Amino acid sequence: MEKLSLGKTAFFLPPVRVDGQTITFAEAKTEAVRKSLHFLIALSPGMAVISLPFTVVSLFAGVLAYTLMEQLRFSGVKVPLVSTLTKMASRERDTGRFVFGPVTLGIGAMLALLLFPLPVASAGIFALAFGDGFASLAGRLFGRIRPAFLFGKSVEGSTACFIATGLSVYLISQNYMVALTAASVATAVEALPLEDYDNIVLPLAVGVAVQWVLA
Repeated sequence: MEKLSLGKTAFFLPPVRVDGQTITFAEAKTEAVRKSLHFLIALSPGMAVISLPFTVVSLFAGVLAYTLMEQLRFSGVKVPLVSTLTKMASRERDTGRFVFGPVTLGIGAMLALLLFPLPVASAGIFALAFGDGFASLAGRLFGRIRPAFLFGKSVEGSTACFIATGLSVYLISQNYMVALTAASVATAVEALPLEDYDNIVLPLAVGVAVQWVLA
């Protein structure tokens, strides 16, 4: 049982069992921090409206800067703030290795902005930010039904991905067919066992599908 202290008051938080697995408060907090950072990529389409070149350069610079600082952290050099955030957002599988997720996240958004018109790129990036983000949160915290065709992912997580992608893409496109297509493709890609590489595949796959619908 995990202890949480608030001032002089201590609370003991029981672990939550999900589909035979124990999800502790610390793991739930890690996932919340991880996906809060994940959601920030949704700001890039708004930045691109103001200046596409600046947004692309900023994403590229961010990926390079993070790669350098994460390499330093991995080598034992503690980088203020970045090392702390990376540790807070790291899952158990990330222990002892370079945390690659932010790199693929930045690359995925950057490629979408470079390869597609802004409305199409925005759909792909929103699917990445909100669809993948809420899928992970719902799957980790509430996922119970895990059929074989979802490769270990949960029905609850896939449902969250579909709804979050559909709603967010509809808000920016006002097109039901675009939203439905984006949600369907994002849900299918998110279910694949791609690990961190889904950050690249998902916005590109959604972008191709949305562009085909709009053609």
